[in-house]
Amino acid sequence: MILVDFLEQARLHGNPILEPGAAVFMWFGAEPPALIGDFNDWDSSRSQWEQGEANAWLQRIPLEPDAYIEYAFLRMGKGGGREPDPFNPHRTPNGTGAYNHFFYMPEGKPTPLMMRRQGVKPGRVSHRVLASSHLGLATATRKVHFYQPPVDGPVPLMVVLDGVEYLRRARLPVILDNLIHHNRVQPVALAMLENGGKARPVEYSCSEATLGTIVTDLIPMAQQELDLLPQDSCTYGVMGASLGGLMAVFMGLRGFPLFTRVLSQSGAFRFGEYDTVVMDLVRHGDVKPLQIWMDVGKYEWLLECNRDMHQLLLDRGYPVTFHEYSAGHNYPAWRNDLAAGLEALYPPMH
Repeated sequence: MILVDFLEQARLHGNPILEPGAAVFMWFGAEPPALIGDFNDWDSSRSQWEQGEANAWLQRIPLEPDAYIEYAFLRMGKGGGREPDPFNPHRTPNGTGAYNHFFYMPEGKPTPLMMRRQGVKPGRVSHRVLASSHLGLATATRKVHFYQPPVDGPVPLMVVLDGVEYLRRARLPVILDNLIHHNRVQPVALAMLENGGKARPVEYSCSEATLGTIVTDLIPMAQQELDLLPQDSCTYGVMGASLGGLMAVFMGLRGFPLFTRVLSQSGAFRFGEYDTVVMDLVRHGDVKPLQIWMDVGKYEWLLECNRDMHQLLLDRGYPVTFHEYSAGHNYPAWRNDLAAGLEALYPPMH
């Protein structure tokens, strides 16, 4: 198929054109922008177009058949910036104020659990403001979003870092409602704590102050707001993604026995060539009876450090479940894998 034929396919069916095991991106114009995305670590220097006739350009990217991919076109040089793909109207926030285009390969699809199924009773979501002296200022506050599952009686608690993102972008309460309705998980309550914005890198980089805020301020508030099992029930958990995934593992190691279950998505366990302190806590600390779920995308820069952390946990004797999915570093990917982690950590009680 010549490039003009590919361009016509893009106009008819959208960009990229999907082939078995690959996606074909098209651009029409005298000078194409750089193509950046999950598949090339968002590195414009790795964008390589093939030029054809009639100002048609092509890039063929090998991909897993079930992949979820985000990408963007980028104009380089002075006055440059992101340029919309005229053949793909599907966009999603990238978390830093811009939008990425996205698509699924033929065997991939968004989790159906993100939509509330007919007849599924919703849990109760409430909102509070947390004040804590551990956050650096006596008046420092954070919003907290609480979720009580639609069941009678006390339940375990899961602390959720980057809480508003998991509430809105990952649709965690809706996913839990569906899982509980179909008896795929034990009912769990959530304390979804918002991050500190620009202070997030400090708060989530293995911070004892953040752990102190959660243990001394958030947990008591959650116990007032929610119908929870006692904190010595060995059922409390913590979860997060990226730096939040790092912090979740840190809280499991340092906050045991309060936290016994950890869900880490794309944990940032290494910065460049430097391991975080969590690696040393695993290497040299006493082995804690934690239940750990880790997942990470095959198309992200944190893949290798997550593989290394998984192997280190296994070598030290930790019970850990590890999953790699065909996507990058983003909330739609984490949303699509949430059910597997929740099912592993909170299987239904028969």
